Amino acid sequence: MREFRFGIDIDGTVTCPTSLLPHINKQFGCNLVLDDIKEYDLTKAFPVNEEEFYEWYRSAEATIYETSPAQEHAKMILTELQQRFELFYISARGKNVLDCTVQWFEREEIPYDHIELIGSHHKIEKAKEFEVDAFFEDKHDNAVGIHEELGIPVFLFDTPYNREPIPEGVIRVSNWQEAKEWINKLFPVKEIVK
Repeated sequence: MREFRFGIDIDGTVTCPTSLLPHINKQFGCNLVLDDIKEYDLTKAFPVNEEEFYEWYRSAEATIYETSPAQEHAKMILTELQQRFELFYISARGKNVLDCTVQWFEREEIPYDHIELIGSHHKIEKAKEFEVDAFFEDKHDNAVGIHEELGIPVFLFDTPYNREPIPEGVIRVSNWQEAKEWINKLFPVKEIVK
């Protein structure tokens, strides 16, 4: 029995935060790089009609998710973590992409215990429902809200679009290796007394 359960965002946390950029650049004739993305709302990074962008995004969504590369070391570290923790992925993706999401996890060999696609960035209720003990996120306001509402540590994967100040209890990490170091500090392995 694994004692603790982690809530984990998918896009920009398990997948690379640059996953969307090749698709956007191709569709809209841009040359965006991650440092150009200063806000979570991608339409602020280049001149585009928001309605046109979201219409395109909805039509390209499955292809984008199917081709998203995993963050470096995500597979290895999540595989290690699953030995000690339950891994519950809670994503703003809609249920319409559940099949391609599960196929991506299977193909990339990234372990999971549960995948919940809620179709919204409001993850607090699901994190509460699933009684997660920590959360992994790349969206600043989600990270802060989850921490403040649930009082659990939240690991915020650093990107140019989430560099606002964070409260104590939201821990900014650069990568999965750094997240693992924090996990080992906050959730140490208990020694079995014989």
